[in-house]
Amino acid sequence: MTIPLVDLKAQYATIKPEIDAAMARVVTNTAFILGKEVAEFEKNFAAFCRAQHCVGADSGTAALHLALLICGVKPGDEVITTTHTFIATAEVISLIGARPVFVDIDPRTYNLDPNLIERAITPRTRAIIPVHLYGQPAEMDPILEIARQHNLRVIEDAAQAHGAEYRGKRAGSMGDVACFSFYPGKNLGAYGDAGALVTNNQELADNARTLRDHGRRSKYEHFITGYGYRLDALQAAILGAKLPHLDAWNARRRAIADRYTELLTNLDIVTPYVPPHITPIYHIYCIRHNNRDGLLKHLKAQGIEAGIHYPIPLHLQPVYQNLGYQVGAFPQTEKAANEILSLPIYPEMTDAQVEQVVDAVRTFK
Repeated sequence: MTIPLVDLKAQYATIKPEIDAAMARVVTNTAFILGKEVAEFEKNFAAFCRAQHCVGADSGTAALHLALLICGVKPGDEVITTTHTFIATAEVISLIGARPVFVDIDPRTYNLDPNLIERAITPRTRAIIPVHLYGQPAEMDPILEIARQHNLRVIEDAAQAHGAEYRGKRAGSMGDVACFSFYPGKNLGAYGDAGALVTNNQELADNARTLRDHGRRSKYEHFITGYGYRLDALQAAILGAKLPHLDAWNARRRAIADRYTELLTNLDIVTPYVPPHITPIYHIYCIRHNNRDGLLKHLKAQGIEAGIHYPIPLHLQPVYQNLGYQVGAFPQTEKAANEILSLPIYPEMTDAQVEQVVDAVRTFK
């Protein structure tokens, strides 16, 4: 039996009537851009994050771009972030004309190491973007304290952390702004690109709403140069239908992860480390092995669609050669990038499928 990394068909089958009704409602009403569906989802997702405001966008990347703009990041500024993440985190910094300044990871959590942040701060630093990688929040308390001491903005990249918690606080509720992706494979995924910005600051939310809709506050009055970053109603309706299921889906992911960890103990691999004050949502279940590529090939030969997130650190990407980083600059990230492997995980995965993946790992020599 082939086991995919994620199974969107299985998820659709479990909530087909709700999804079909949501899509039909939008088509029947022919209100496709912003409108009631978007406003309703924004209200409900803000409540889910235990935050005050949500501004829908057409992708997680757009949400990150908006976040930097409303936080006042300008050309020539610097923004500190992790080098172990998807490129969108740094890409938006570059799009503004600012410079991404990378910091190494904690080798246990794969998140930005707070102990390395202050040495990266310069007079041009304006913000920090911690990434809640794989659905596990970064160490926000020390990050927020450093930001307070240096008068820096904190933008949570929560693209993989819908519903994750840090010391009882939901991802998205702790920084000045937080950004979510609803890419189809995410724990809360649309049927196309979609994203959102979440904040507790009314002024930041208002500015984001203006920027996402061509700089206007009424139909024909444009106050600033903006962008076409609007969340469409079809995606909002789909996300709205899925949102009531998200806590249960996340709980099932944790149960699968716990079973993986139990069954993979005492093997020649490293399973995820979760600090006691964190409740992860396991967007990715990531293990480490010193012969990762061999294990990946072995699993795929047995019908197990494992993956790698992410094999090339940002500081070694061709697009960032101009920043001057060399191999060895961030040893923890580089070592992890050569060893990490993502096992299949999705709420509809059966216990038998979990054991099949584990058996395949066990047979690797």
